[in-house]
Amino acid sequence: MTSVITDADVLLDITDGVADLRFNRPESANGMTVGLLRAFYDALMRCHREPDLRALVISGNGKHFSGGGDVRDFAAHGEALPAHLREVTSWLQVSVSAMVRLPAPVIVAVHGYAAGGGGFGLVCAADFVVAAESARFLPAATDVGMAPDAGTTVTLSRLVGLRQAMRIVLTNPRLTAQEALGLGIVTEVVPDAELRDRALALARALAAGAPRAIAATKRLLWDGLGRSLEEALPDEARTVSELSGTADAREGLAAVIERRPPAFTGR
Repeated sequence: MTSVITDADVLLDITDGVADLRFNRPESANGMTVGLLRAFYDALMRCHREPDLRALVISGNGKHFSGGGDVRDFAAHGEALPAHLREVTSWLQVSVSAMVRLPAPVIVAVHGYAAGGGGFGLVCAADFVVAAESARFLPAATDVGMAPDAGTTVTLSRLVGLRQAMRIVLTNPRLTAQEALGLGIVTEVVPDAELRDRALALARALAAGAPRAIAATKRLLWDGLGRSLEEALPDEARTVSELSGTADAREGLAAVIERRPPAFTGR
């Protein structure tokens, strides 16, 4: 394991192509501050610069994944809060964009609460979400007189449909892990004690895949959120043609013919 970032608020380790990023403000339920979000963005940019990165796991130290914005920090700004929140949301927005645009798949592992833009919003922006059985999901924004952020107003409706998204962000139910799974917010639910092992196992399985094909497929899916079918089809065809010329495509076809596991190299 190589320690890449050891910031007080965010920790990042990269081992064998798998990045392990952990929020590290357990005393505040990993509440989002400008400092934490800057560190989060820096860690994501470090992942973008890692040529051999194959998967990223995001989790939180302490009792919760993230309770969202740090309400004590917000309250301390008094009448200056609007200007402060513009800075907070700016860092959150660029971080969400960095997650979506990272070529490697992003796995969020949730225990305790995933609330607000910093918790629930990051869940909605992930490629995979593994939740502990005891995890709870709560957008919470309208409960404190604010609106959802981190792109939740776009991503949530794509995940669950308009009617359910409206219900979730306006009534703020505390969704259980099983409820979130049934709605399509969560990929899978595991016993609490198995959360970290399962998230890392998923990351290692993805890391063994064909990285260029996985990155291209992830891009096509995210780009497809804002496209019509007619707009998406030419990009799909172009991407398939480009990938067919890679060594990994040739290896994948040979492995099928020879009835053996493929050994992808990213070329």
